Amino acid sequence: MYQIDFKHPCSVHFIGIGGISMSGFAELLHSFGFTVTGSDRNESSITEHLKKLGIHVVYGQRAENITENIDFVVYTAAIQPSNPEYQEAERLQIPLMNRADMVGQIMKNYTSSIAIAGTHGKTTTTSIASQIFLEAGFDPTISIGGIYKSIGSNIRIGSSEYFITEACEYTNSFLHFYPTIGIILNIEEDHLDFFKDIDDIRRSFRRFAELIPPHGTLIINADIPNYEEITNGLSCRVLTFALERDADFTADNIRYDDMGCPIFNLYAQGKNAGEYHLSVTGLHNVGNSLACLALASLYDMEHDMLQRAFSACHGPDRRFQHKGLCNGITVIDDYAHHPQEIQATLNTAKHLPHHNIWCVFQPHTYTRTRNFLHEFAEALLTADNIILTDIYAAREQDPGDISSQNLADEINALGKKVYYFHTFEEIESFILKNLVDGDLLITMGAGNVGDIGNHLINL
Repeated sequence: MYQIDFKHPCSVHFIGIGGISMSGFAELLHSFGFTVTGSDRNESSITEHLKKLGIHVVYGQRAENITENIDFVVYTAAIQPSNPEYQEAERLQIPLMNRADMVGQIMKNYTSSIAIAGTHGKTTTTSIASQIFLEAGFDPTISIGGIYKSIGSNIRIGSSEYFITEACEYTNSFLHFYPTIGIILNIEEDHLDFFKDIDDIRRSFRRFAELIPPHGTLIINADIPNYEEITNGLSCRVLTFALERDADFTADNIRYDDMGCPIFNLYAQGKNAGEYHLSVTGLHNVGNSLACLALASLYDMEHDMLQRAFSACHGPDRRFQHKGLCNGITVIDDYAHHPQEIQATLNTAKHLPHHNIWCVFQPHTYTRTRNFLHEFAEALLTADNIILTDIYAAREQDPGDISSQNLADEINALGKKVYYFHTFEEIESFILKNLVDGDLLITMGAGNVGDIGNHLINL
């Protein structure tokens, strides 16, 4: 595998530079002195930001974008060998490196590399951990899978030994990383277009845990069923957190403010370690915060500083994000695209003042919709009213045998009425005619469903 020489920056090309992760690392290598170029299918605010930094970006992926002066090419799991730029790099014998390998090599440059893994909650937890390290004055380098307002981006380039990043399990990407501290938030069935089953997923997380060196630490959710299978025999230190079981870090006396933000008492190693008030919503974020408090304990961070960080952290964009009002209707946007995430988001919504909860759900990928059809239906029942969009294909092609109508039929079979529209325009028209002052509208999914709320509040 090609080894990046960070002491001698060279020329690198990113296929798909406009992606939320790829763009951040393109900016990071640019800051290291590398000559960075890239291509993407479409212009976006992200690509325009890169261009303003002096990074050359072209639109459309063509063979002529790959020239002999490029030293190596970075691509994502979404890029196939049939991609013309991939093929041209091979023809010119330019080294090709997937994104995960590149991130792993970057992590080697930091003595404290913190990798945050889990089926869900990674982006929010990375945001919370980042805010803690910023408040502590640690000047970390940060990579987040979303836009985080405190850093004004998905990337922050620090000058210290600390590196904080998400660690995604899809295609076993996180197995290419070099963490000194790992966090595992949860392990659920997902990405079944790659993994065989939950046992296959658990094996992958076990291999991730084994990457942590003897002087490092694994922080893991003890509510994960049989979590000891992940931790037994590890050479590193292990700390646990949990909402339901005994663990090193737990929460008690959990209650909520008027915006659905939790307040709780932390118990560390069985001792009351003070009260914390979060600025993110939902019970699930108590668990995410416990993971971050376990992380903070490794650096002897004090309560008042941690509370300042919690007060300042409102989470990344599209994580129960309050978008505004439309005719007295509160509009919330959320990235939830897994049944557990949907349930957590809708449970959070119950803590907010509302007349009726309306959920506009955009299923994400045909594979996930087929694999979790019944689970999606059951999770969505928590909403008072359900509206479905067409499936957001993302990296997949329409197989022709699964659609949102199948999900609508599953919800109807559970005794709940559901509304299904093929276009956002139809959904917006329905909302304006049927929702009333005091209703709560949640646009939900990992695709572009948030455009509905954005348009409504700007009418």
